[in-house]
Amino acid sequence: MLPSDPLRRVLVVDLARRRFTVEDRPDLFEAGLGGAGVAIRLLEEECPSGADPLGPENPVILAVGPLVGLFPLASKTVAMFKSPHTGNLGESHAGGRSAVAIRMAGYGAIVLRGASSTPVYVVVDGDDVYFRDASALWGMRSAYTVGRVIRERERGAGMRTIIRIGRAGERMVTYACVTTETYRHFGRLGLGAVFGSKKLKGLVVAGKRSLPVSNPRLYRETYDTVFRAAVDSPLMQKYHELGTAMNVLPLDAIGALPTRNLKSGRFEGAETISGESLAANYLGRRVACAHCPVACIHLAALRLPYPNDPYFYKTVMLGYDHEPIYAMGSMLGIASVPGMLQLIDEAEAVGLDVMSTGVVLAWATEALERGIISLQETDGLALTWGDWETYIEAVRRIVDPPNDFYRALGRGVEHAASLYGGANFALAFGGNEMAGYHTGPAAYLTYLTGARHSHLDSAGYSLDQRAASRGEMLTPEGVADALRAEEEWRQVLASLVVCFFARGVYTPEFVERALAVVGIERSADDLARLGADALRRKHAFKTREGFDPARLRIPDRILETPSPLGAVDREFLERAIAQFFRGE
Repeated sequence: MLPSDPLRRVLVVDLARRRFTVEDRPDLFEAGLGGAGVAIRLLEEECPSGADPLGPENPVILAVGPLVGLFPLASKTVAMFKSPHTGNLGESHAGGRSAVAIRMAGYGAIVLRGASSTPVYVVVDGDDVYFRDASALWGMRSAYTVGRVIRERERGAGMRTIIRIGRAGERMVTYACVTTETYRHFGRLGLGAVFGSKKLKGLVVAGKRSLPVSNPRLYRETYDTVFRAAVDSPLMQKYHELGTAMNVLPLDAIGALPTRNLKSGRFEGAETISGESLAANYLGRRVACAHCPVACIHLAALRLPYPNDPYFYKTVMLGYDHEPIYAMGSMLGIASVPGMLQLIDEAEAVGLDVMSTGVVLAWATEALERGIISLQETDGLALTWGDWETYIEAVRRIVDPPNDFYRALGRGVEHAASLYGGANFALAFGGNEMAGYHTGPAAYLTYLTGARHSHLDSAGYSLDQRAASRGEMLTPEGVADALRAEEEWRQVLASLVVCFFARGVYTPEFVERALAVVGIERSADDLARLGADALRRKHAFKTREGFDPARLRIPDRILETPSPLGAVDREFLERAIAQFFRGE
């Protein structure tokens, strides 16, 4: 690491005392590299055992990596905390401008300690930190409005990041998200609720630092290599053209698109809500995270009438990706694109994780359908597959609950099913609601064993699809070992904060070369050890906080609905889980 590199500095913000300090921690970044590798070490230092996730002792760690601001697609910020949703490791990644802004402000990580006694938002402007009164912003339901107000108040347009919560975070819904740059989010595991518990409405970061490189000519050559690899890649071109919504039709074709709470893997409205259909009929523009040439973020232009006026319309821009389409489309039986987009928009405006929200609503719909709950619990809402207008009303009740049922929904499907029944069709894994892939056992093993219980931990859906296309037979031990190796390598990418879409570009050989340009010598073996150590530390934190792989619940529903590889077998998953955690 070059001596003048700001990556080694950690900004520590004390919200209770409204003070800040800057710590020089070259040891931390030498050991953990950046991103996830540094964040887990800071979480070990900052979060006491048994901490209340919604108490002041739960810290928020934001960390970036050594390639941020220097190379394309190194554009993520890792947030780490104790999750109020699962009670153990909370980790969420977001793009937008957050990573570049933190690096340009002069920091490799930001630690948010304690809790404010009154609503506040924090402004980090290079070496200066300001604590602004957020009383007027507290209670605003929309994260969009909060962002607009802060943009008008604070300087630095075009260079800053504005990270903020909506009403769901204030109300500490356990899967509340944090919005950054309007269309990007720290989505999963409840970071928004942690912000709300700290009375922290937002965080603004800006700076104008320069970043050193050891060899400008070699840097330019290396930069050109990754840039060309990114823009010339057929897969990256597909991300640009259709975004992740390109997954809808292929998954539906093989029976892997979760539909109506996974009663089926095929949706009759798949073509209507597909990436191809959205691009042809609704695409308004594409946007990119900072320092990314791909522009995979797709925004739909939706024309909506004003109330009681048939001749005047407003056009709103709404982001869409595969996961929101699955969660608010096929999972709820919604084939209306305008309806699906408005439901996505409602959840994101109030600051809810869209994936968890869709799964929660799907469970509630089936519970009502089966008579497990009644209209008394739903406060008179007749939740029905495809009825997007009623689902919008349900979202509003989750955020401002009129009764205990909606309060239970605000803690996720695992919690709600534990109180009302229906656990056999409650689609949560390790407490986190499922993603949009019903491809086979490897996908479910990822959900069960991944450090974040995220489909992106080890991408088992890719292994399933490859096996299905080649007619290969998967074994529990083979799947577990392959996913463990993949997750260990993804810890390296998460420490560099490289977008996982670019994993084919950022190979071990290229990572070695790119790190050398910024003064960091790491061999492929060094990187492998770093990834394994980061994953081991995450598992140790989870175990410390009560996680036990032997107690993981496998929902019956995933065994009942055939996948492209046939019926998912419970014994297969149990053997694979044991293999994955063997030796820990």
